[in-house]
Amino acid sequence: MDSFVYQSQPQRIIFGTGTLAATGEELSRLGCRRALVLSTPQQAAGAEALAGDLGERCAGTFAKAAMHTPVGVTEEALAVVRAKNADAVVSLGGGSTTGLGKAIALRTDLPQIVIPTTYAGSEATPILGETAAGRKTTQRTPKVLPEVVLYDVELT
Repeated sequence: MDSFVYQSQPQRIIFGTGTLAATGEELSRLGCRRALVLSTPQQAAGAEALAGDLGERCAGTFAKAAMHTPVGVTEEALAVVRAKNADAVVSLGGGSTTGLGKAIALRTDLPQIVIPTTYAGSEATPILGETAAGRKTTQRTPKVLPEVVLYDVELT
């Protein structure tokens, strides 16, 4: 299989085998030094492994992403972002984790790197869906479009 890099402003797409290893380099390219790695509870081991690979560039992990991006989960994650002085978020997983990263970016303007483990497509859109008080809302804003998407075929 041939690897490739595709960049269409303002989003950078990296696709190939083993691209997960480029996470640290992409954080540096964005000027980020302390990323919070996000995942669902089911992907927590992968998030911890990525955190270990990032070393000092990782502020910590938050493994509570949930379907439909509950606002309460976002608020909990924002508290961790602030407590850890994170300057970026890295979302490892499917749509739930991508949604959480987008919700954090909307509220903080922090850059995002998304590492999908499914090909759902949310990582390539400026759309965020959130749930509050049992009601789901969506919005479209360029503030939630991830700066970098790393597609690693070994994860999908």
